[in-house]
Amino acid sequence: MHKTIEPTILYFGTPVALISTLSPDGSPNLAPMSSAWWLGWSCMLGLGQMGQTSDNLIRTRECVINLPSEDLVTHVDRLALTTGKDPVPEKKRQWGYRHEPDKFGIAGFTAMESESVAPPRVRECPVQMEGIVHDYRAFGKNVSANMFEVHIVKLHVDEELLAGEGPRSHIDPVRWRPLIMSFCRFFGLGGEVHPSRLADSDFMKLVAQGAAPHVAGSLPAAQIVQTGAGSMEGKTPFTS
Repeated sequence: MHKTIEPTILYFGTPVALISTLSPDGSPNLAPMSSAWWLGWSCMLGLGQMGQTSDNLIRTRECVINLPSEDLVTHVDRLALTTGKDPVPEKKRQWGYRHEPDKFGIAGFTAMESESVAPPRVRECPVQMEGIVHDYRAFGKNVSANMFEVHIVKLHVDEELLAGEGPRSHIDPVRWRPLIMSFCRFFGLGGEVHPSRLADSDFMKLVAQGAAPHVAGSLPAAQIVQTGAGSMEGKTPFTS
């Protein structure tokens, strides 16, 4: 039997992303979040308005979206309850946040130079997407959040995750082990639960050849790494 409920947020668990941006003093900020999804080479990010990351994206319009694998969970967890904003907003202070100027350092991550944007990439993350903010606006009901439309301009993927050859190679879903957050708890992926008719379709054969049409709602594996959608920043002790 189903029961009608009214939770604080509609959040059902999605992959973690680490958003690197530049703060006003030029130092890199790094924020874990999981409110992100893709179509083609465009990404939508949902971020709380109190965080430094949201301010940085509005000011510089550049970022890197780094996707950690499940084996990096202890590093990601060190970023919880930290913020790049100083002073810490009062509400966040009440939630237990503290200012941390060196997010890369406390997490044990290595900053590496990007090719097309100023914010650095996270060397340890197997997927790194350099992006430009195309548009943003306030978003949501009963939440202080912004939504950002980010256009990916450069995609870097660990060679061990790739299937196929050349620039149209794609990520092997069997090798890719994203870190998942569900209701503030970390999880990995289980095994494949059922054969997919879509995976064996002519459409995916075209994708592998780099010739698939851009269809809204489709997921060309040669062009995207998809995560889910769900707001965390401003409502859970995870992002800033």
